[in-house]
Amino acid sequence: MNKQDLLNKGFQRFAEREYERAIVIFRKVLEIDENFEAAYSALSEALNRLGKIDEAIPVVKKWLQINPKDPMAYAALSRLYVQKGMIAEAEREMAMSMQLSADPGMR
Repeated sequence: MNKQDLLNKGFQRFAEREYERAIVIFRKVLEIDENFEAAYSALSEALNRLGKIDEAIPVVKKWLQINPKDPMAYAALSRLYVQKGMIAEAEREMAMSMQLSADPGMR
């Protein structure tokens, strides 16, 4: 099974609210390709759904190391920070997301 097929399988588990199983699959995808951004996005959201915010944050940060110009990653990190009550950090990340979204030349 290739990485995209595995990712799709993980999305199926996610859609069925089987977040723990989805997490296992998304981690397997990242073992195949540690630079596959969609897997970081999916993994961070599955962790978030289980309330594992402290585990989700480093996942998004790794995603940002791979692609520091992805506005969706900054938005995801902002949302996680809001949930932790880290408002100043959340605002900083959301501002970066909005800046990247508004200026396609930055991507």
